[in-house]
Amino acid sequence: MSRKVDSVKDINDSKETWRLAVRIMNVWSVVNNKGIEHLEMIVMDSLGDQIQVLIRHDHLLKWKEVIKENMTCIINNGSVYNNDFQWKVCDHSKKIVFLGGTTMKAIEVQNIPPKGYFCKDFGEILQGKCKTDRLEDIIGVVSEINHIQSNTPGKKVVVSVVLKDLKGNCINCNLWEIYGSKFLAYYNDPKNNGAIVILLTHAMVKHGQVSNAWSGSKLLINEDIPEIQDFMSKLPTNEQKEKPTQSAKSLSNWSGGSQYSPVERFVHNAKCMSLSQFCKIKHETLCVTVATTLKFVVSKYGWFYYGYTRCSSNAPNPEKAYECSCGQKVEQPIPRYKIEIYVSNGESKYRFVFWDSECAAILGMTAEFMHNSMVENGEDDPMVYPDELEMLLNKKMAFRVKVQPTFSQASIWKLCDDEAFVKEIENDYIVEDNQSKIEYAKLVPNKENLETSAQTLSASGENDPESIILMTPAKDVVIADKGEEVDFEASGATQLSGTKPSKKLKIEPSS
Repeated sequence: MSRKVDSVKDINDSKETWRLAVRIMNVWSVVNNKGIEHLEMIVMDSLGDQIQVLIRHDHLLKWKEVIKENMTCIINNGSVYNNDFQWKVCDHSKKIVFLGGTTMKAIEVQNIPPKGYFCKDFGEILQGKCKTDRLEDIIGVVSEINHIQSNTPGKKVVVSVVLKDLKGNCINCNLWEIYGSKFLAYYNDPKNNGAIVILLTHAMVKHGQVSNAWSGSKLLINEDIPEIQDFMSKLPTNEQKEKPTQSAKSLSNWSGGSQYSPVERFVHNAKCMSLSQFCKIKHETLCVTVATTLKFVVSKYGWFYYGYTRCSSNAPNPEKAYECSCGQKVEQPIPRYKIEIYVSNGESKYRFVFWDSECAAILGMTAEFMHNSMVENGEDDPMVYPDELEMLLNKKMAFRVKVQPTFSQASIWKLCDDEAFVKEIENDYIVEDNQSKIEYAKLVPNKENLETSAQTLSASGENDPESIILMTPAKDVVIADKGEEVDFEASGATQLSGTKPSKKLKIEPSS
């Protein structure tokens, strides 16, 4: 007896023995910042329902050469999880993850609609009628080229164009790296004259503009596909013959500011959760939360340690030169802040470790200066907490921390006490269950552009291994912190990548 085929719309996490007859609508590769690759794809059944599928890196070799776009097939078995991709390509609440026991057989299925594109209406984009975590297909004619940033040291190619739909609505579209290069190659080819109609798949939409994703987007320029040919045929005859013009501003390299808000960069790559959930974390996890500093946790080491300005390791002897674990020879160890503080939110409480840079930013003085002042006043006991440290208490702040359940503590990577900043994170990102609104988008960090200004109390811990940027496009120029303008390079592009599933994946050997 053969097993009946299931409908995509019925998929839930009650079983793993699903049998699907589907068409592979789209497939793409994602490589994270550690060089680990996995596959993602969208499949659709005969009813037109779609679901996103993830193939982990340990199953990559088995499937990479087998899976082809537009093929129809039967898929048997797969784990089902909540659709917690940061950027979703379909509306299904679940996603499928291939198992070692997943099988797939290419077979002709006649009743599944052909591969196509579902383009978002420009009017809805301009009116903000878009899901903030949804990637969309868009199509339009290029009416003008606003900006061109060439590939120079420290800069990446980006082309900003104005797209117009058949109703006359216009939106800005930013094309990054290979997408920008592809557009420029087409535009500069003397053989290509007339209107340029582009179809961009899996585009990120925000604030009335769009941009390509780092992985997963496809840029189709005047290609012989029904959607583009139909759009071109509906343009007025005179517009079909007009090549888009370059604005005066685009004739020089564009060096606009970053398109990411400070909040977006702050939460990127982290789980946003309330403090009450910290006790449920079983492994080291990068988290963002909002809490109020309550009281000092008095440890046997006091409020500072001796070390080196560029490393968080402890000096073996505060009175002797030493070679730091980072390889640096240190002639004279100096006091550095390391203060443990209980933070609270409602009835929940947790121990946070404040490092040197965070404390110095808030207090406005180095640990060395504070220690020397105490000594000059006749106090040399390191267990005495000076009154100035009270400035760290009773502050409601947004924290970016590494939760370390083994030690029942969280080590601070970044913090900010700006009221509007904290309120935005608390209202828009923190949720009361394990599904955070923003988590684990992967993008190669740009440390130079994301140094945090101490003047705004947005400090970065010295043990923070990365400076992080997020990918959602916003306004053309955003000042990240007081006095700090972030490079335009930081905006617009992201990997279309899966996040960690809400329940533990089965780890099985590849077949």
